[in-house]
Amino acid sequence: MAGNRPLAATLRVFLIFGNIQFKQTVMGKQLKKALLIFAKCPIPGMVKTRLIPPLSPEQAADLYRCMLSDVMAKVTLLPEIAIYLFYEEGEAAREYFAESCHDVTSFPQKGKDLGERMAEALRLVFAMGHSAAVVIGTDSPDLPITFIEDAFDRLECGKGAALFGPTEDGGYYLAGMTRLYRELFRDLPWSSVAVLRETLKRAKEAGIAVSLLPIWHDVDTAADLDRPELSDEGNGAPLTREFLLNWRKGGN
Repeated sequence: MAGNRPLAATLRVFLIFGNIQFKQTVMGKQLKKALLIFAKCPIPGMVKTRLIPPLSPEQAADLYRCMLSDVMAKVTLLPEIAIYLFYEEGEAAREYFAESCHDVTSFPQKGKDLGERMAEALRLVFAMGHSAAVVIGTDSPDLPITFIEDAFDRLECGKGAALFGPTEDGGYYLAGMTRLYRELFRDLPWSSVAVLRETLKRAKEAGIAVSLLPIWHDVDTAADLDRPELSDEGNGAPLTREFLLNWRKGGN
């Protein structure tokens, strides 16, 4: 439960954020690649609601906090990539991210739906001078970092002006572009099985070359909590793994 979180666990999460040193330049040179992390403030009842039950609202918020921490820690392994965090505005969000990941350049998300928010975020980073941008969320804490590296490699090598990482439920865990194609985000059936299918249809109609990464999964439903990948000690998501282990033992 959030109110009974052990002090050591709380400090561990904070230190993971606090030790991240994100930079937008190297030796005064503007970085070409930008990674955008979309996140929410881990408030009980506001995050991972499809996991309630079997989790309580407080447990779901704790799990989300672990997933967010694992993702942020993982991306520090990526060299010469500018990291930006885009948070969903709401109660205490600005203060939470200012404290917990103060070394990250962060912005509030702007837009009426997810598509508009992603488009606006991409517009911003391209306006800042980046030539390749990739967007991920925090629902895939065990996403192999090689998938992100592959995304940037494909964009830099011209293997598609846009690319997506498909999820098993018909959406995508990653989107990348070399310029903003706003039509690929506008008025889509978000949170449905048709998201990626409609996106690819629009890209084809617009003549936008698209590359697809390997399929991966989100942690969205109760069934996802039992995915063996989340228990793999080499999955790069130690806090998520520890949370689920303790939860299964009845310790959370």
